Amino acid sequence: MERFVVSGGTPLRGEVEIHGAKNAILPILAASLLTDEAIVLHKVPLLDDVYVMCEILKYYGSSVERQGSSLIIQSKGVENKTPPEHLMKKMRASNLILGPLLSRFGSVCLPFPGGCDIGSRPMNYHTQAICKLGATVNDRGAYIEAKLKGPTLVGSDIYLDFPSVGATENAMMAAVSAKGETIIYNAAREPEVLDLAVFLRSLGADIRGAGKDVIMVRGVKRLFGGEHEILPDRIEAGTMMIAAAITKGDVLLRNFYGTETAALIAKLKAAGIKVINDDAGLRVLAINRAKATDIRTMPYPGFPTDVQPQFMALMATAKGNSLVVEGIFENRFRHAGEMCRMGADIQIIGDAAIIKGRDHFIGTKTESSDLRAGAALVLLGLVAEGNTIIENVYHIDRGYESFEISLQKMGANIQRVTE
Repeated sequence: MERFVVSGGTPLRGEVEIHGAKNAILPILAASLLTDEAIVLHKVPLLDDVYVMCEILKYYGSSVERQGSSLIIQSKGVENKTPPEHLMKKMRASNLILGPLLSRFGSVCLPFPGGCDIGSRPMNYHTQAICKLGATVNDRGAYIEAKLKGPTLVGSDIYLDFPSVGATENAMMAAVSAKGETIIYNAAREPEVLDLAVFLRSLGADIRGAGKDVIMVRGVKRLFGGEHEILPDRIEAGTMMIAAAITKGDVLLRNFYGTETAALIAKLKAAGIKVINDDAGLRVLAINRAKATDIRTMPYPGFPTDVQPQFMALMATAKGNSLVVEGIFENRFRHAGEMCRMGADIQIIGDAAIIKGRDHFIGTKTESSDLRAGAALVLLGLVAEGNTIIENVYHIDRGYESFEISLQKMGANIQRVTE
């Protein structure tokens, strides 16, 4: 078992490099199954979720070689088989192999995915999309089976009832080799969806409109090899921006310019935090205690749900009262109880958290319930008196590469302890 021990009271100062995006590399790894030619990926983050996805690829027969921060993937001899349940349940993004495998083999059988317990995350958007492309789906309880009605996937109009990122990506990956044109309406607009489209186009796919709410995919006969650099992780960047703000620090996010974090930057500025763009990157300067600011999480380009727990930590320390409304997941306030044990004043009413800001917190032993909740508890520990212990560090390792080392370089007193 590993835990973080954080001793608060030190403003963060210095600079931090933002790693490649977790939510971009995972669908791109899944998409490597669409071609039997070599794929080279750069700026691949060292994350537990990336390791799991690579293990899934290897199970199917892909070769995966890491060279520094790059991966070389060859999926020439892959076989269609059902992966073990324990492997698929290690993360939610394991469901992203659904579209590529259906496209390549015409049938697929997968255990239902796992991942963070942050609320209902049904597969129906994914299955409805592939059914529109000519597949039939059989829900066998713990497993999902899909197979083609005819000899190939067929382009179609797909309307998503919710702009699900995963469903958009699965639909896009399935459609790249479908016969004819597919139009995805109400598509997710996240930068990671666009990065997947850029990668697929480098392999020869015909995709237009990614990054907007209507995506057009014209099927091609085959995809080739390619090379791609993963975009920076906007959620890691947002976490580091809030770390600077909560500790009244001065931090430069080197070579990160904030284009994909406009909603967070606007709220940080509303809270009195200075966010400055220059040639070197994005500088976050917090001279005074933050001011209370309300947020509501929404699909991109709205305020990201993956930064809500971290922003709640900041609001717990802010001057005044604030309201946090969670508009994506119904079970994403589990960190609030742990924050209250440290001295926060947070009341949960339905999908809203009412926060009365305080200026004094006491370190204690806490439990990380999910990836972003764990990061948020670390941030609050950075300003708490005494030591804060964060258990279940494996959650944090799923989405942040060397999280404690990045913070240590900026002066944080945080240690990883193994028992």
